[in-house]
Amino acid sequence: MLSSSKSHGILPSNRVGMSRDQNAETRLLKQRLTDFMEEARNNERKLRRFQALELKLVSLNSILELIDVLLNPDPSTVSWDQVSLLLFDPEYEVQRMFQDEGAKLEERPALMFASSMEEMEQFYSASLFPSLGSYRSSKHARLFKHSRKKPSSVVLLPLVRYGRLIGSLNIGSFNADKFVRGVRTDFLEHFAAVVAICVENGMNLERLKRQGLTDTLTGINNRRFFDQRLTEEVEGAGRSGKPLSCMLLDVDFFKRVNDTYGHQVGDLVLREVAAIIRAQLRGSDVLSRYGGEEFSALLANTSIDVAEEVAERIRRGVEECVFDVPDFEPFNITISIGVATLKAEANTSLDKKSGDVLIGQADRVLYDAKANGRNQVTCAPESCQLGA
Repeated sequence: MLSSSKSHGILPSNRVGMSRDQNAETRLLKQRLTDFMEEARNNERKLRRFQALELKLVSLNSILELIDVLLNPDPSTVSWDQVSLLLFDPEYEVQRMFQDEGAKLEERPALMFASSMEEMEQFYSASLFPSLGSYRSSKHARLFKHSRKKPSSVVLLPLVRYGRLIGSLNIGSFNADKFVRGVRTDFLEHFAAVVAICVENGMNLERLKRQGLTDTLTGINNRRFFDQRLTEEVEGAGRSGKPLSCMLLDVDFFKRVNDTYGHQVGDLVLREVAAIIRAQLRGSDVLSRYGGEEFSALLANTSIDVAEEVAERIRRGVEECVFDVPDFEPFNITISIGVATLKAEANTSLDKKSGDVLIGQADRVLYDAKANGRNQVTCAPESCQLGA
């Protein structure tokens, strides 16, 4: 009688093959599960790091602090080799905010500004989603021009609020495989949304703060802002030993403008004068509407001679401006300017009283300019300069 293979415990060849396939499949499933768990752990660690960064961003009190943290993230939080930020700033509002806060934009080369939406949209022509891929000089050079070593891979995160592009956070890596097409961008999209909210909130808070320090008619700083900055600039001049010049500028016969052409035209004149003055000043200079038709300006690290030259350019600019309004003949106006300069040795302790003296000197020579025929620049004599 023949014995069957079953009775001797020998499996048919097809069953042996099935057993091997099952073992291979089991090992594959175990490896996939291991990979999945490791990916989950990595994602959890990544999520915690992003959350830590997001919480820090949300807790900051100023737009400048926010930008500095974005551009210089803690290495223990994110492993980015390079970061830059491009903000949409068509009216130069953001840049003026930073300059008014004393921030030196040249010290932040990774912070850039776009004056037109076309500049922004060239990086997001297809969609407002993160853009990942290899670094391409033709597309990414501007975003990483501040770095000598260029990244190998990049991700551009659009900062979007209510469907409007307000900026782009740009991250570079020297690892060519760090940011590649096809990688999931869930964390990055969420992070970009948080950054966009923080940037917008920071800007809105800055606008609210500035509303209390800005003259609504001319759009320049008001007297309250000037008084705050005067103390700061005087103290700075005492520490550095560099001259601080002050101008007081008064529109000549302004009441005659209002009486002849009406207050609307008078408002137009004040706005135009403010623009003429601002065009001759540096971004770091402090320009304010001092009251009525009078303006004031602080020029740090500026001697009396240089301040006089700037004042003379302003005087000529106002004199040459022609106002052409409906129902009236074109007309011109003039302006009188008083200039004084604070000079002190380095490491001298100066306070608000020194600032009051500086303003008093500028006011006295402005009165002299008015008394001597108007439409002129008058400077405080060298012997009268504070600290001389």
